[in-house]
Amino acid sequence: MSRWEPGARERLVVAAVELFSEKGYDDTTVAEIAERAGLTKSTFFRYFPDKRELLVAGQETLGTLFAEGIAGAPRGATPLEAVGAGLKAVAGAMGPINRELWPRMKAAIAASAELQERDALKSVGLAASMTSALVARGVPEPTAHLAAELGLLAFKRGYAEWTEGDSDNGLAHYMSVALNELRAATATLG
Repeated sequence: MSRWEPGARERLVVAAVELFSEKGYDDTTVAEIAERAGLTKSTFFRYFPDKRELLVAGQETLGTLFAEGIAGAPRGATPLEAVGAGLKAVAGAMGPINRELWPRMKAAIAASAELQERDALKSVGLAASMTSALVARGVPEPTAHLAAELGLLAFKRGYAEWTEGDSDNGLAHYMSVALNELRAATATLG
């Protein structure tokens, strides 16, 4: 068993989701996750401080992708157009494994108060990344915060529809549709 085998992080996440689905989050141990992934317990701890962190394995990457996409939006883009560029950057990084794992991870989150709390913290972190990137573009903080929250909602709705749907449409499509629906809904707020 190689200590630094390629794909170890991803294998740990897949193994954890499988075990959470089979046994439940609380009844799954770090040792079982490592064993299922074909790795050692010490390798697990090189990647994650504890099993809760598996849920947010890609949070830092997502936050960076959101920020880079927003920063790279055209100069005259509105805050929501910039958020749309962030969503597109994130969608480009998601692949079939994300689509495949989400239903099982969603069920594990629903069954565990601890994972629900960690998921909520992940959402806060992603919104903060988008807000900071918008403020760096010169968007006033209240507007940036609102646009980021709408972006987060579009991310969640688009991701859910992508993972649950049978369509061949890509994730970017679902997120774009969700963002446009939210933009239209804000116009009705008065």
